[in-house]
Amino acid sequence: MTIRVAVVGGGPAGSSTAEVLAKAGIETYLFERKLDNAKPCGGAIPLCMVSEFDLPPEIIDRRVRKMKMISPSNIEVNIGQTLKDDEYIGMCRREVLDGFMRDRAAKLGANLINGTVYQLDIPSNDRDPYVLHYADHSNGTAQGEMKTLKVDLVVGADGANSRIAKAIDAGDYNYAIAFQERIRLPEDKMAYYEDLAEMYVGNDVSPDFYAWVFPKYDHVAVGTGTMKVNKAIIKDLQAGIRKRAAKRLEGGEIIKVEAHPIPEHPRPRRVVGRVALVGDAAGTVTKSSGEGIYFAAKSGRMCAEMIVEASNNGQKVPSEADLKTYIKRWDKKYGATYLVLDILQRVFYRSDATREAFVEMCADIDVQKITFDSYLYKTVVPSNPLVQMKITAKTIGSLLRGNALAP
Repeated sequence: MTIRVAVVGGGPAGSSTAEVLAKAGIETYLFERKLDNAKPCGGAIPLCMVSEFDLPPEIIDRRVRKMKMISPSNIEVNIGQTLKDDEYIGMCRREVLDGFMRDRAAKLGANLINGTVYQLDIPSNDRDPYVLHYADHSNGTAQGEMKTLKVDLVVGADGANSRIAKAIDAGDYNYAIAFQERIRLPEDKMAYYEDLAEMYVGNDVSPDFYAWVFPKYDHVAVGTGTMKVNKAIIKDLQAGIRKRAAKRLEGGEIIKVEAHPIPEHPRPRRVVGRVALVGDAAGTVTKSSGEGIYFAAKSGRMCAEMIVEASNNGQKVPSEADLKTYIKRWDKKYGATYLVLDILQRVFYRSDATREAFVEMCADIDVQKITFDSYLYKTVVPSNPLVQMKITAKTIGSLLRGNALAP
């Protein structure tokens, strides 16, 4: 007898969860509504994810080794000179990455269901099963065939609009919106972005975040994000980034337009009963950098490892307290990272003066080294105390020069 687990959502969070469970011999059902889903996101992944999640080179479209930070007054700072020869930021298309991770989980034994989960019936005690009501789309129709499935545990990996989170009353969170256009450029323009990504800051492109031009396989992703969720504002901000990058995008053709909500902080309740949330459903996106892919996959993996451990490889049903251990471990490991990035966003994205200061600071080699190391390897690197003092002094100096410390 082995326990049955339903993982709802087949992005990096759900696929990582299902992979670990299936490897342990646990009966796993992985639900994905759209098997060709292309989520609109920058698609940047850190180097440590490539090795940690055994990602093959062919799913990485570009290896970015140079970044340009562009201030509100269009001052450009080149960052990336601290990277070693074998270091890079991976750029991938989500439909390629997600498809690979999902298929791998299925090959390892997860039952992949092309289905939409509409309802979760919650048992009145800690023994009876959870019942999922879903439409099975394997017949090729949008409405699908209605079915039910009984399971012992449920992992909600179904994104910012998670139905599983609603079913367990996990509480709301504020969310930002990401808007992106995929633009195919003429060859000479695309050559400029061969291993270069750009980040633009300024009130014209985002009042509380940044805009980006990230290179992909045969196009660039041009987008912006903001917490001011309003269609008119988003259109103005996207026009802002198109205007700022206009020269470099000349002759480009829009091949896809995408928009998606992004959680701004963790949900109030990430485990209720025998249901756990991972990835965007749990709210694992970082402030300041807006990074979500690695943390989504990692949260899925840590949740699944907890289930394997607490269930003795699927022999007994874990309790709510067992599942909450995953949250404790997560917060202990990454709590400081989230806090630091939250503070950075509050300090540096407040006004164009603070953004100018931020870009100026990025020119410093020590700042670049710490920033890249913490991004590529997901460690807030404890550098030499003298370097730390120097960076702190530079930060304050930049902020003072930009009149950025005024309330």
